[in-house]
Amino acid sequence: MIKVSGLVKSFTQGKNITEVLKDVDLKIEEGEFVAIMGPSGSGKSTLLQLLGGLDSPTNGKIEVGGKAISEMSENQRTIFRRKNIGIIFQNYQLLNNLTVEENIAFPLYADGTLDKEKMKEVKELIQAVGLNELNKKQANLLSGGQQQRVAIARSLVNQPNVLLADEPTGNLDRSKAEEILLLLTQFHKKNNQTIIMVTHDIFAAGFADKIILFKDGTIEQIISREDENYAQYLANFMA
Repeated sequence: MIKVSGLVKSFTQGKNITEVLKDVDLKIEEGEFVAIMGPSGSGKSTLLQLLGGLDSPTNGKIEVGGKAISEMSENQRTIFRRKNIGIIFQNYQLLNNLTVEENIAFPLYADGTLDKEKMKEVKELIQAVGLNELNKKQANLLSGGQQQRVAIARSLVNQPNVLLADEPTGNLDRSKAEEILLLLTQFHKKNNQTIIMVTHDIFAAGFADKIILFKDGTIEQIISREDENYAQYLANFMA
């Protein structure tokens, strides 16, 4: 479970203080697929960075799997993230001079855990995301959809309990976006992973179990598939 209590994140520039997150409380259960939506600047991507231990809050507490990552040092957060959290970045952040296989295996190499058995799992992931014939191709020679598949496989290579996705379909057309979302849903159901996805796309959000709507650094509304007005909410949002 992920638990956020009294979360505040502010940035200081000269004498100006900008509060991006304002006293946010949030619970996400193990195995949930959650979409976070809201206008640009509402704080959703900042929240994702904090949940991934890529930054520390100004105030408040963040617990992931019972561990208070908000109280960890930067080095402790890095180690925790490697073992427990997968991240799909909006701009993929692939190493262009490395092949598909090398990019996916890189977290294992960085963690010192890459061996023959792990390499076998890397090859299985490559097959699972449909890139088997491209495993030796350099990342910079791939299409946007193919690069996104590499980013997904890399985020899953350590078998994380939590997967964070920042606009995973933002650079793709509808057909490619649907392929990526179905792929995420497949891994979600197979491994009971907790997925938190930031998106501007209501089509993408429709794949989630729950939608959290952010506005001005606070949670404005949370709606679940179990709510009787879920379909109507999506229809209104798309209108």
